[in-house]
Amino acid sequence: MEFQKRRSQLFQTVSLLVIGFLSLRRVECRMNPTSEAFSYEATTCRAHSVSLTDFGGVGDGVTSNTMAFAKAISHLSQYASDGGGQLYVPGGKWVTGSFNLTSRFTLFLHKDAVILGSQDMNEWPIINPLPSYGRGRDHAGGRYSALIMGSNLTDVVITGDKGTIDGQGAMWWAKFHQNKLKYTRGYLIEIMFSDQILISNLNLVNSPAWNVHPVYSSNIIVKGITITAPIKSPNTDGINPDSCTNVRIEDCSIVSGDDCIAIKSGWDEYGIAFGMPTQHVIIRRLTCVSPTSATIALGSEMSGGIQDVRAEDITAINTESAVRIKTAIGRGGFVKNIYAKRFTMHTMKYVYWMTGNYGSHADNHYDPNAVPEVHTISYSDMVAENVTIAARLEGIDKAPFTGICLSNITIGLAEKSKKLPWDCTYINGVSSLVTPQPCPSLPEQGSDARPCPFPEDSLPIDNVELQQCKYNSYNV
Repeated sequence: MEFQKRRSQLFQTVSLLVIGFLSLRRVECRMNPTSEAFSYEATTCRAHSVSLTDFGGVGDGVTSNTMAFAKAISHLSQYASDGGGQLYVPGGKWVTGSFNLTSRFTLFLHKDAVILGSQDMNEWPIINPLPSYGRGRDHAGGRYSALIMGSNLTDVVITGDKGTIDGQGAMWWAKFHQNKLKYTRGYLIEIMFSDQILISNLNLVNSPAWNVHPVYSSNIIVKGITITAPIKSPNTDGINPDSCTNVRIEDCSIVSGDDCIAIKSGWDEYGIAFGMPTQHVIIRRLTCVSPTSATIALGSEMSGGIQDVRAEDITAINTESAVRIKTAIGRGGFVKNIYAKRFTMHTMKYVYWMTGNYGSHADNHYDPNAVPEVHTISYSDMVAENVTIAARLEGIDKAPFTGICLSNITIGLAEKSKKLPWDCTYINGVSSLVTPQPCPSLPEQGSDARPCPFPEDSLPIDNVELQQCKYNSYNV
């Protein structure tokens, strides 16, 4: 008995020592928390920062964090006039439905952070169709909100240390194919009626539909983004500037089931009435894989007009086409002053594809007299290998596509290709130093011809300089 009593006393003493030690360690951790420093580029650094966990966020891959995001962003909105606010998303899997951003705000994702789109469709609110579209893209009527949404904002940054935003789109794709959706699928990121937007240094994965959709906005930079979706996933376009002015897209890599970049400006009579073009766009150092679609598409929703688009230093691998213009009678609008140079391409159906009869319309009320205007299209300094058809250029009868210029282009046809390398109707322009020889409507001008033009001036968005911002996260 005496032995048991002493053993019990010893156990109690050791237990108290252990508890005391752990308590001291907790105090020490609170007094000396571990920190992790981050440095990142942004248009503006923020004066105030919080973590998603400060507002009840749980990164277990199961718990919904929709309210945590909403509370954190609402809290930070009070600092819009006091240096702005930053929301830090630490490592973990953060399930959430749609949430809205605020002005003078940065959303920063740790490298091990994964924002997961909720599989509960009730967490994706139904919103009105875009006014320049008149309806959803998949269905008439409304549409699901984007996962990350913003409207009427100024100075917004979505960035990270290559953190991930995963739309978990497989559920949406299955319902789309099974015709079980009443509304158009939501996008991963959509920013509307806003100015000064930076989206950078992130992995975007498995969006329900389009990945990045700035619309009715200006002064937009998309930089260092990696976008990935299965090559057969429906409508998973990469980056779609839509009725936007001053756009800079650079250093992005995209694998998708649709166009890697699609420049748009509204659909038929709705886009004509809204009347907001996409213009002054620069795309550089893009890598694209999309076997069923284009590296860069212009349209098909282009009724507000598209002009002054510049693309350079582009790599296209296993794509349906390099540059595609999509329009139709009823679209109206224009596609003009499009410049592309220094493309390297391997394995594709067409290098250049222009379509004047792209058939889908918003409804039956489009104007059959609204004929699109397509002119001043310049391609130069390009090399392509393993190509089925060099170009399929189909303009519109009585409204041909004009001012097409091609220079210093070498296209290697696939050995199995038995089709004519050029297919041209209702187009005209010139060519020089192009192999294989283009169609007669693009006559060779000889080695003394001037190269096709590419603007030498800088766009205003190119003059926007990013600054280095620093942030320390504390782990207690």
